[in-house]
Amino acid sequence: MKIRLNEDREIVNMIRQGLRKKEGYCPCRLAKTEENMCMCQEFRDQIADPNFEGYCHCRLYYKEK
Repeated sequence: MKIRLNEDREIVNMIRQGLRKKEGYCPCRLAKTEENMCMCQEFRDQIADPNFEGYCHCRLYYKEK
């Protein structure tokens, strides 16, 4: 298993700017809750799933099998 950043630098820069503006919370989510702190709970759950391969919700990270 490997976690990497999206290969599209424009997306990475846009998401990182959003993370700075929202103090580390996912810019794709409205609520500032612990579950939405980057790396969000949804993606941590996906990482734990051995069959999952793909991007997190905001497309910043990608999990490879």
